[in-house]
Amino acid sequence: MTIGIVVFPGSNCDRDVRWALEGCLGQPTRFLWHEDRDLGGLDAVVIPGGFSYGDYLRCGAIARFAPVLQEVNRFAEQGGRVLGICNGFQVLTEMGLLPGALTRNRSLHFLCEATALRVEPGASQWLRSYSSGERISLPIAHGEGRYQVDPEELKRLEDGDQIVLRYVSNPNGSLGDVAGLSNQRGNVLGLMPHPERACDPAIGGTDGRRLLAMACG
Repeated sequence: MTIGIVVFPGSNCDRDVRWALEGCLGQPTRFLWHEDRDLGGLDAVVIPGGFSYGDYLRCGAIARFAPVLQEVNRFAEQGGRVLGICNGFQVLTEMGLLPGALTRNRSLHFLCEATALRVEPGASQWLRSYSSGERISLPIAHGEGRYQVDPEELKRLEDGDQIVLRYVSNPNGSLGDVAGLSNQRGNVLGLMPHPERACDPAIGGTDGRRLLAMACG
């Protein structure tokens, strides 16, 4: 089973994701350059963190037009598993695969710290190995992680159990304490925290390992 990892100019967590998947979980990966159109043979796709295209305009706004993401969109529509981490979450909202937007943190400062989260897996295929109400710790590293959406859409997300990760102590002002969001089908997950940085007990703990393991079903 092979996991695709999208690489944009400005990505800086692509190798972290590869290290976590290959080094910690023994799962082969393949880098997908932003101009690639071949997703053949992949079991899941990860859009990693970083600053795609320098995050000019706004985070993820340019990346959404990349040729590889046209294929990722089709992959997701066909039921393929897609994970967006940090900048990848921002990209997923710009693509329309997830609703809402990620904006400047309430403090207007970049945040880099371990963060307590509450898991409510719902229908998410990525969180099946976590129990409802389980608390985990994952690191965050973002300047624009404040989730925003209109009140009607937030209620719909609440009612549909699509808010699958919430901050225990909200660090950035996200509405609904949203740290991670699933689509209705459960195959697409976007989250601001970094599970790839929590796969080794010597480096950030292991609370992210089970999430990344779901890339392989």
